[in-house]
Formats: sequence, C-alpha cells, structure tokens
Amino acid sequence: MSDEKLKALKNPRTPAPSDLGRKRALEASLLAFDEAQKKSAGATQGKGWGARLRSIVPTFTRTWTMDTRIAFGLGTAAVALLLLPLGYQLYTSTAITPLPRAIQTPVSKPETVEPAKPVTQQPVELKDSEADDAANIAAEPAPVTTEEMAAQKQALGGASPDAAEGRTAVVPMSAAEAPAGIAPPMDGTLSMSAASPEPMLAMPTEPRGDEFTSFTESPVKVVAEEPVSTFSIDVDTASYSYVRRSLTDGYVPEPDAVRIEELINYFDYDYPAAVSKAEPFKPTMRIYPTPWNPKTQLLQIGIKGYVPPAGEDKASNLTFLFDTSGSMDEPDKLPLLKRAFALLVDQLSANDTVSIVVYAGSAGVVLEPTKASDKAKILAALENLSAGGSTAGAEGIELAYRLAAQNKVADGINRVILATDGDFNVGIDDPEDLTTFIKAKRDEGIFLSVLGFGQGNLGDDTMQALAQNGNGNASYIDSFKEAQKVLVEEIGGTLETIAKDVKIQVEFNPAVVAEYRLVGYETRALNREDFNNDKVDAGDIGAGHTVTAIYEITPVGSGGALVDPLRYGDRPAADALPSDEIGFLKMRYKLPNVDTSQLIETPIKTDLGVSDIVQASDDARFAAAVAAFGQKLKGSNYGGTMSWDDIEALAQGARGADENGYRAEFIQLVNTAASLDPDR
Repeated sequence: MSDEKLKALKNPRTPAPSDLGRKRALEASLLAFDEAQKKSAGATQGKGWGARLRSIVPTFTRTWTMDTRIAFGLGTAAVALLLLPLGYQLYTSTAITPLPRAIQTPVSKPETVEPAKPVTQQPVELKDSEADDAANIAAEPAPVTTEEMAAQKQALGGASPDAAEGRTAVVPMSAAEAPAGIAPPMDGTLSMSAASPEPMLAMPTEPRGDEFTSFTESPVKVVAEEPVSTFSIDVDTASYSYVRRSLTDGYVPEPDAVRIEELINYFDYDYPAAVSKAEPFKPTMRIYPTPWNPKTQLLQIGIKGYVPPAGEDKASNLTFLFDTSGSMDEPDKLPLLKRAFALLVDQLSANDTVSIVVYAGSAGVVLEPTKASDKAKILAALENLSAGGSTAGAEGIELAYRLAAQNKVADGINRVILATDGDFNVGIDDPEDLTTFIKAKRDEGIFLSVLGFGQGNLGDDTMQALAQNGNGNASYIDSFKEAQKVLVEEIGGTLETIAKDVKIQVEFNPAVVAEYRLVGYETRALNREDFNNDKVDAGDIGAGHTVTAIYEITPVGSGGALVDPLRYGDRPAADALPSDEIGFLKMRYKLPNVDTSQLIETPIKTDLGVSDIVQASDDARFAAAVAAFGQKLKGSNYGGTMSWDDIEALAQGARGADENGYRAEFIQLVNTAASLDPDR
C-alpha cells in the first residue's frame, strides 16, 4: 500500500448527511416496533394471580417457593409500617430539640437583668394521624427563662464569684435563647458584654490549679509617720516568665502572679560591678520624673553582683532532684526538663560532679555522683527518665541532700536543684518540717534552687518559700529559650552565691520627701528591727546578677501628696534637716561562708536627679516602663492613666543594645496585653 493511501486512512473524511439514509433508518425502526407490539398482544403464560398461586402449591411436593415469597413481602411491609411512626417520633424528639449551651458573659458587677421577652408560638392545627406525635412534643421541657436561671443559680450558692469580680460568668443557654438576630456559634458559646448588646469573642479561659502567694499592693507611706522602709532583695524571675507565657497563650494572669520586682529584675542593667569578692556589690542610685504621675519622682536603687574572672573554675557539687509523677508527662514538663538540664551539663567542667535523684512517679537514685567529664553517662541517665504512676515520695529530698553531703566540696558550690510542675511531695509532708530541714541544710552549706515547669499544677508559692529558705533562686522555665537564659547565660548567678541575706533600708528626709511607696517587693517586706538582726533570713545574690528597687516619692510642695497632714501632729524642724539629701541608704549582707553581716551606708543626694525623663539613662527609662507595665497588668491603684501605647513608646525608646532581644520581646508583650485588656 502506498504512503498516500496510509495517510488517507489516518485522516478519513466524514461522509455528508444523507436524507435517503435517514428515511430508511426511520422506516426500519417503525417496522421493528410493530413486530414487538404483535408479540406482546398474545396471551400470557399461566393463569390469573390467584389461580397461579394455587397451581404451584402441590399438596405433598414441599414446593413452597411462591407462597414464602409473597408471605415474606407482606411481613416486610407490615414491619415497615410499624417502624416508620416510631422512627419519626424518635427524630422529632431528639434531632430537632436543641441541647443546652454555655454562654460566656463578661460581667463587670452583679446587675439586675431584665427578663427575656417570651416567644409566642402560633397554634397549629394537626391531623388525627399527628395527634400522638404532637402530644409527645408538647411534653418536652419548656425553655428556661432568665428568672428561672437566676433562681437555679441562687439555689446552687448565689451569685457567681466570677461575676462579682468582673470575670467571665458561665450560664446555661440553648440556641433558641440567643439574642435576636445573632446566630450562635458552632461550639455553642457566645460572649455578650454587659455594657453592650453586641456579641464579642469569648476570652480564653485561664488554666486553674496554679497557686500563688496572695498579697496586697504596697501602700503610700507618710514620711513624717513612717520614714524608714526595710525589705529583702529578690533576684527571682519566675513571675516574668509566667506572665509572658500567660499573655502568649492569650489570657491576662491573675494579679497575685504579677510580682513587679521580678518583672523588673528579669532584665540586665548596666550598673558598675564590684571589683572584689570581699565587697561583692555597691549601690547605684538615680532620680527621675515618674512617667505615670507628673507630681512624683522615681528613686531607683541598683546593684550588680561581683563577677569572678573568666579563668576561675570553682568546683561544683550538683544534685538534681526531679519530679517524675504522671502529671510531668507533657511536652512542656519532663521533655523540656531533660533538654534544659542537658544544656546545664554541657556548661560543666571536669571539676564538677552531678548526681540525679527522682521522686513521685518513681523514687531513688538514678545517677550516682559522676564527674561532669563523663557527659555521655549523665545525658543517658537524663534521657532514660520517664513520667508516670502515682505519687510516691519515698525519701526524696532527704536522699538528694544525703548525696550532696557525701560529695561536698570545700570552698566550692554545693547545691540541690529541684525541678517540678508543682508536686512537692518530696518525702517530708509537713511544710514547716520541710522548711526547717532546708534551713538546716542551708546552714551546713548546701543551698537549694527551684525550677518550675508547666501549668495547671504549679505551686509557685511553695517554690518561692523553698528557694528563699534554701538560699537559692526560683525560676520558671516556660520554653527552651528560657532554659538557655537561666542555665547557660546566667549559669554563674544561678549556681554561685556571692552574698547572702542582703537587706536594704532607706530612711527618707521629711524636709524633702512628703510620701513614698515601694514598687513591688510586697512578699519581701521586713520589719525595721529585722535589718540589724542577723538571724533574720533575707535574699541572696548570685555572681553577675543585677537587682533593682524603685521607690515612687512625692517631693514636699509638689501638690501630689495623697494624705493630708495632721492638724495636731508633730512637725519636724525643717531648718535642722539637710535639704540636699532625699534620704539615707543602708545595706546589709553576709559573705557566703560567714554568719556576721557587713554594712554599706551612703546618703541619697538631690543632685542625682534629672528634671526630664528624657535625660534619664536607657536603663532607667526601661525599668520605669516595666514597672508601669506591671502596675497596669495587675490593676494597681497607683498606676495613673498611663496607656499601653505610652508604655510601649517609653520602652521602645529605651531598648538600648538589647543583644539577646529580651527588651524587644517585652515590647511585644505590651502589645499583646493591650489586645487582651484594651485601654478603656
């Protein structure tokens, strides 16, 4: 076959339509239809329906096929007729009736709620066949009215404490009771503002179970009546980490979780460091205008702990005491704990020793004292830790201190580091006995630090108490980044104490200062006589740690005094008092292995002040921004009307070098807090 014919076959031409072909096809189809009709017109096989049925039922041949089929069909139809009304009744009584829902209603205070208008339903005439269904539907419970809900709530114990405190109240409500024109969300929750009928998104619910020490904000003191203020320093930072996690998770922390001094002390400040461990720190003071009150000033007192030379390698004897209870089996608890302590192990030298003891889910020695040079063995012991089981404290903390005592190093660091999510069943059940035990070991030279992990079970109050009595610090590890900060960047301050029982006392000059208020440190307040009593415990400071305290002071004649002077009270002779001193600062401390305190004294001169906050240093302005943030977050009575934007602007302008980005992170937290708790 030629190539031309092959190509022609690949592209055949479609023939043109033919009228003749169309006609022949139609005639053929009609003829076929007529033949089919003739065949169907003939008589059918068999007999009529009844005769056919009888004709295939022989008496003795047991051929029952057609009889069974008809009977089965009739039975199926009967069952269907019986189940259909029952199915309809089940559908109308379950699928259509809305289930009760939860409506979250932010309430500023208990108010009288107007009853909801009843919904009038038009009567509907029903057929006889629907009478039973209608009766069943009518027997369903009627929607609960507002008055009935209030009565039920009262019977269950009265008004919700959340409503009384301005928090979110939860009341049951069906979808039919949602406000007119508002479709309830798919999850059945609807948030309504008491001040506005417009719906808004429900605020995230704060996790319950975390415990904090309750305290009242430090009040304003009149200098003429109480000129002396005494308190213990605080280097803990747990509050800031917890606040950060709370805001990041989308809710405002409870006020007792916000300790302003720990927020301020989370950040480093460029205070001059001491040059000798014999005098481990020296105070730095600044005075500048208060950003939230134009009629007052801020007195900032800062110290920075002595930093040992880089080449100094002091031996460390560390005992890790880990909680392995079932509640630790969460990603932000035991898994994070393992990664965090792996960072710490990596910082240790061959001169250091590590032991590991566990309690709660399991109990006993996981790792006998091991030189830090054997990192593989230590890390393997960490990796093999697992959480689970019920609480079984066994010896717990006593075993940890026993190991620490057996391997105690002279002139070195001897410390137990407790890590938990809040389970403090460490073998000594009574809190007072536990405190006494830790104090006794502290006096023997073995100190205690506490690291908290996770949420929902955190015993922050116990963490703080144990760390304070153990001459250690309390930190909250909410992320791997925080673990790096505490156990790598600040490893010296975490492990090595350069001064213990550090106390601060300020006497204000009534000729210059009318009133004062200590910002924060409510849980660290001391009596005036405690300052000179070396038996009274106080806070400790680690190598390189910075500590900041801020007083808000009201100058005489500024017009900012909150307390009126007494008509018949004694008034100091202003001429007999120095006019160039705001007050007098005293500080007491003990060296780590000494039981007698040493004294630092210095006057606070008026020439330390600046007239405009812009003239203050970056550190001073940033510390003021953090203080303002803490006051606003916890609802302080003394925070003035400073807005979130003002706080952000103040912090933004004082970021400074910010090598690790912590100040930039703080500015983001201010924005987050503003979105969760907007300015009114």
